[in-house]
Amino acid sequence: MDRLTDEELEVLLGSLESDLVERKQSFSGEVTKTARQAVCAFANDLPGHNKPGVLCIGVNDNGDLSHLEITDGLLRNLADIKTDGNILPMPVLFVERRLFKGVPIAVVTVLPSDSPPVKYQGRIWVRTGPRRSIANQQEERILNEKRRYKDRPFDIFPMPTAKTTDLSRLVFESEYLHSAFSADVLEANGRSYEERLSSCKMIQSPSETTPTVLGVLTLGKTPQDFLPGAYIQFLKIDGLNLEDFVVDEEPMMGSLREVLHRAQEKFDAHNRVSVDVVSEAVHTKHSLYPRAAIFQILYNAVFHRTYESNAPIRFYWFRDRIEITSPGGPYGNVTVENFGQPGITDYRNPNIGSALKIFGFIQSFGRGIAIANVELAKNGNPPIEFNVTTSHVLATIRIAH
Repeated sequence: MDRLTDEELEVLLGSLESDLVERKQSFSGEVTKTARQAVCAFANDLPGHNKPGVLCIGVNDNGDLSHLEITDGLLRNLADIKTDGNILPMPVLFVERRLFKGVPIAVVTVLPSDSPPVKYQGRIWVRTGPRRSIANQQEERILNEKRRYKDRPFDIFPMPTAKTTDLSRLVFESEYLHSAFSADVLEANGRSYEERLSSCKMIQSPSETTPTVLGVLTLGKTPQDFLPGAYIQFLKIDGLNLEDFVVDEEPMMGSLREVLHRAQEKFDAHNRVSVDVVSEAVHTKHSLYPRAAIFQILYNAVFHRTYESNAPIRFYWFRDRIEITSPGGPYGNVTVENFGQPGITDYRNPNIGSALKIFGFIQSFGRGIAIANVELAKNGNPPIEFNVTTSHVLATIRIAH
């Protein structure tokens, strides 16, 4: 990512009509929303500049400095714009403290998305000149067309053998759309079924209606016909080793939503809960494993795995531990050496992440391991143990003490 030089930043901030910069006096109140709208618009890059957009905090609309104190807390709040789950797919941005005319300001640099349209709370925001607004139907079509000519992540590659009839229109129109878009956008007339599928990246485009990997996984009636490894293999083993007696076994098939709901049901059926009526005045319940922790790791496996592999996610429950194995090693900025370190994230399947957020499985990005370890500690379980290679990630969760 190219960092603007001090001279480039000063020129950009001095241009009051540029559609590549937005100035904010502070970052509080309603500004936290309008700033996110600006980030969404920069990521969509409707004019096709193929240049970063810049959000500056501490600068008035007329270019004068507001002399806002640039604290570490402010910079952290700005960095949360990327991962709080309100902008989907996640924008590529970085946050830094810079000097403008010798005074500190906060600068958020946003790269154009390789996978437009990008939405903020279900609305597609765009910017042309000083105008920032919700995309109209024609602007949305332009963004859909742009996506076809960029380097795309695997999750929006076309699935040549699939057809739109392999997707569930009922799930898309009755469930997915109502979570993906705000009500006022859905009420707008003129968008065909194919245009809506394309806007959600479920097919290539309204004219090229081949479903994408995302479409097959999210809406597919039988996704494993096209992606044989896209399921979770569950085993409950009465012992410590794979060769011990298998109590329960199930390959969890179907769409992403169906697979994860089945995993939740299976976990709840096997996770024993004891009630302590002696040591405390109020009855307390203890389980072998905290549900939230296990599913943070399982959602991560579904989100980050490589779907090119024919291997399933393995969810193996032994007498003393649960092992969750995800095909595909670390991706992008995440390596075997820095895996799990706070603040180091990258996303092999950003659009699958968006679908998991839309269906309510995850709320924010980049925090799953930390949240899981907090929940484990509360329940008396040790921290997660990771075995990470270039071809897989194995997470081991030990039973509560």
